[in-house]
Amino acid sequence: MTELRVHNFSISLDGYGAGPDQRPDQPLGAGGEGLHEWIFPPRGRSPVDEDFVQRGVDGIGATIMGRNMFGPIRGDWDGPEWRGWWGEDPPFHHDVFVLTHHARDPLRMAGGTTFHFVTDGIDAALERARAAAGGHAVRLGGGVDTVQQYLRAGLVDELHVAVVPVLLGAGERLFDGLGAALDGWACVEFAPSASVAHVRLRRTGTRGL
Repeated sequence: MTELRVHNFSISLDGYGAGPDQRPDQPLGAGGEGLHEWIFPPRGRSPVDEDFVQRGVDGIGATIMGRNMFGPIRGDWDGPEWRGWWGEDPPFHHDVFVLTHHARDPLRMAGGTTFHFVTDGIDAALERARAAAGGHAVRLGGGVDTVQQYLRAGLVDELHVAVVPVLLGAGERLFDGLGAALDGWACVEFAPSASVAHVRLRRTGTRGL
């Protein structure tokens, strides 16, 4: 079975994957941009960080993301001109399945990325992503709510979090309210760098009831 993996999901020391007061001009909330500075440092990534970033690219055949990760528009789509956060040549270069309640035709971008808008839930998105991945893994992007939905459904095989040494104080916590969905998970790799602590978790046992 094609694996579903979360790669390079940054959280603060107090567990937040996004800060408070999210809006179009600060999509990750107040202070949230600091969670990703390790990916785009001014002097280049450390070898440890580079290795984990590359793992999120190598062997990935399709991506699933929530609508908030695609862009800030809410409700009905604001016409075909709105093409998301990612510019004309998004970094995916494969099929991306966006969870939404509002239908939209596929959006083909430069570089081989096509956004597909899935209105019939997380299982349908995963089924379509696995078919598109051609035997490669499927990457699960954000935001927090999207990852939590797949964790609660027991569909995630691997979860890599990068713990960033900042405190946000409020926002969206990745592991809040998951209960038994966290049963059967174990840390299989811990690799600190000068910037963050990489924690790789895998679902190694049976979920609790």
